[in-house]
Amino acid sequence: MRATSSGGYRGPIRLAVFDMAGTIVDYGSRAPAGVFEAVFASRGVAITNRQARGPMGMAKRAHIAALAHDPAIAAVWRQVHGREATDGDIDGMYADFVPLQLECLAQHSDVIPGAVEAFAALRDRGVKIATTTGYSRRMTDVVLDAMRAQELTPDLAICADDVPEGRPRPWMLFRCMERLDVSPPAAVVKVGDTIADIEAGLNAGVWTIGIARTGNLVGLSQDELKALPQQASERCLEEAHAAMRAAGAHDVVDSVADCLPAIERFEMALAEGGRP
Repeated sequence: MRATSSGGYRGPIRLAVFDMAGTIVDYGSRAPAGVFEAVFASRGVAITNRQARGPMGMAKRAHIAALAHDPAIAAVWRQVHGREATDGDIDGMYADFVPLQLECLAQHSDVIPGAVEAFAALRDRGVKIATTTGYSRRMTDVVLDAMRAQELTPDLAICADDVPEGRPRPWMLFRCMERLDVSPPAAVVKVGDTIADIEAGLNAGVWTIGIARTGNLVGLSQDELKALPQQASERCLEEAHAAMRAAGAHDVVDSVADCLPAIERFEMALAEGGRP
């Protein structure tokens, strides 16, 4: 964990803001990636699962646009269509993406082990809990319904539709702070499994925790990860931890179940005059 010294706030963490897929539900962040692959395939452009995951964490239309403008994918698009992808193409793929994503969300909203216990432990400490996501409001509501049925309920859920622009911009985090009346940023921690989560947290000036094992950078279900040879599994985790740290995460843990010790380290740093 890193922290720089400065004066100011020295109190506890008062708000924890969690991403959804890959962080508190949908082990491996499986729901979005396959749908991104499908909508590009429907246009004759095959993309890999790893490519589909590259911009993960962004609002979904922005994610599709980022994929369309990726140099390797754009080259295939030009071969197939004889031109660059247009805004109309991106709008059309997003229009196709929405019903496909809605259709599969309920099957990919199982709560990640340890999430319910983590929320309870944070509430026992007086910490408010919010979620942010690149999903639209319709998609978010499907996931929230599934979470509530599994006894996982945040105090607030903000989605990409609620703000002018999603991650890596900080607006969803600021909206959470405003709605839940928590400041300064040093009293807030952002927890997420994508580079965009970390970037949004840094842009908001809050503490950041990257999630490795259950998230987008590993991109495997719990069973798939267990089936890997130990050396391959360890390599996947090492690469995910390294990527999160390279993006600037203040701490990186394997899953939501491991967040509390990291938050306690942030509070120790704050008590000593540190800040995000």
